[in-house]
Amino acid sequence: MSTNRSIDSRLALTTAAGAAALALLTACGGDPMAGHTMTASTPAATASAQPSAAFNDADVAFAQMMIPHHEQAVEMAELAETRAADAEVKELAAKIKAAQDPEIATMTGWLTSWGKDAVPHGGHGGHGMPGMMTEEDMTKLQQAKGAEFDRMFAELMIVHHRGAIEMARTEQSQGANPEVKQLARTIETAQQAEIEQMDKLLERL
Repeated sequence: MSTNRSIDSRLALTTAAGAAALALLTACGGDPMAGHTMTASTPAATASAQPSAAFNDADVAFAQMMIPHHEQAVEMAELAETRAADAEVKELAAKIKAAQDPEIATMTGWLTSWGKDAVPHGGHGGHGMPGMMTEEDMTKLQQAKGAEFDRMFAELMIVHHRGAIEMARTEQSQGANPEVKQLARTIETAQQAEIEQMDKLLERL
């Protein structure tokens, strides 16, 4: 009888241990197929709005600074709708607005998911945002029309884009989140191409 009791005890312990291990695996997502299913079915758009990887201070600073930087570019682009005379300037301005408005929304979503404010403590104060127009620059652009506006828009936007590229390169070298770094690469590529377009545009304006 003692032998049977010993065997029964070992069986009970083994069963309990197995059940506990199964429960632990289930709680931790131990199903080897579960991860594959989620990866295959999760839309990329969800990942872009809520980056899953870790982030660092450089990622946060990039988003906090690039949002107002983009907002100013959008403001400049909107002026072209009623003030520009050149068709290519109007088309480029519309392209800039169409690209940067969604990027603003994406970066705002990132900061929200990270629990970070859109504006850093103490405000921006114009620091760390190269290429930003001064109030005087913006006032002059608002007052310009026709050919004068076209030329001023291109000249100021080139400076603005160069500042954005500088910030994007800093993010690529110092950031940690792969999705934020990818956006920085996209910004650099797109805005470099637009600078080249505006350089050519200025040759004929």
